[in-house]
Amino acid sequence: MTAKRSAVVLAVVFVAYAVLLGWRGVLLIGTGDPVAVGLGIAVLVIPVVGAYLVWREIQFGRQTEALARELGESGGLPVDDLPRRPSGRIDRAAADAAFTKYKEEAEAAPDDWRVWFRLSTAYDAAGDRKRARASMRTAIAQHAGR
Repeated sequence: MTAKRSAVVLAVVFVAYAVLLGWRGVLLIGTGDPVAVGLGIAVLVIPVVGAYLVWREIQFGRQTEALARELGESGGLPVDDLPRRPSGRIDRAAADAAFTKYKEEAEAAPDDWRVWFRLSTAYDAAGDRKRARASMRTAIAQHAGR
């Protein structure tokens, strides 16, 4: 299953969960008991926060995909030629070595979204998802002119 299909399936499951949870919140509020009303309001907040988080992740994915498409059309996507272990995972030492190149590019041209995109893929290959996402957010913001 592709990442996009997985995201759609998870979003549909979340919507079903949010509807069921929201309905329980409404039922709790409908009892009129002050404690149940308080719990009902708290239960209604959970789907709202969850919907915001799901929306944010979908937007991040769409923006990342758009940048990848644009970078691919211009021939600027990094080549995935790193050696892999038998499990299919990228060899960590090779990823760390390749990372240095992309980091130097980002330091040399900090205002270019393309180098931040490539740095993000290098972070991801090296196993640092937190920094990969932060670098991709930087690339998205620079591409949008923020």
